[in-house]
Amino acid sequence: MKSILLASCQDSRGIIHAITDAILRIEGNILDLEQHVDAQAGQFFMRAEWDGGELAAFHKRFKPVADRFHMWSAYYPARQTQRLALFASKEEHCLIDAILRVESSQLPAEVAVVISNHDTLRSVVARYGVRYELFEITNENKREQEKAILALLDTLNIDVIGLARYMRILGEDFVNAYPNRIINVHHSFLPAFQGARPYHQAYERGVKIIGATSHYVTEKLDEGPIIEQAVQRVGHKYEVEDLVEIGKEIERQVFYFALKKHLERKIIVFDNRTIIFH
Repeated sequence: MKSILLASCQDSRGIIHAITDAILRIEGNILDLEQHVDAQAGQFFMRAEWDGGELAAFHKRFKPVADRFHMWSAYYPARQTQRLALFASKEEHCLIDAILRVESSQLPAEVAVVISNHDTLRSVVARYGVRYELFEITNENKREQEKAILALLDTLNIDVIGLARYMRILGEDFVNAYPNRIINVHHSFLPAFQGARPYHQAYERGVKIIGATSHYVTEKLDEGPIIEQAVQRVGHKYEVEDLVEIGKEIERQVFYFALKKHLERKIIVFDNRTIIFH
């Protein structure tokens, strides 16, 4: 059985030896190991993947190591298929791209449900045989509707949530129910344009770079730990429609990358930053 360990603690001598020895003692064969030290924070980070041994046996061997170094850690079966809920409003590009990447095994997940605050995408999603649930949300019913959504997600045993251009701000209680398990994607203009029709605003200002950002959602709007960003240069010959299409393609790419890294257990969050392993 293949397994994955994520670990972090204050840097000191002997950490790598202690961890690899724990894997060796359960007859595990290390397949991949990557570590990083943040010199400024004095913090050590590691991801290890190995074959052989049982996680229960590893836990017994590893616990003294974790206690010794006051270590945060998490370990999982490497081939575990996580259950993914996708949230969307009216735009389909990130949503359908994620569904197709799951179907083609590019993402190690199962799309358990699509949640939307509009009925616009129901027929599109139906083509892929994915469950679609409508929760119309207003300022007046937001709290009750989000409670209902959380109850559904709990019933479906959801592991991670992807906001595939979901145009509602999630409440603090909702976000806290899935810490570092809600992934958002949005445009990233330089300068940034908020509100409706951002690509039209960008065109009017003659931007030279457009892009997208994918990040974990926190209670502070669009201030969560960044997972991936990408940009493309544009010029005066680009029309609004060109900017929209380029923006959609970049959003698809960074959303996919962020989901993939999370699902492959390759991210550690530290001080509102991400350590992302290859």
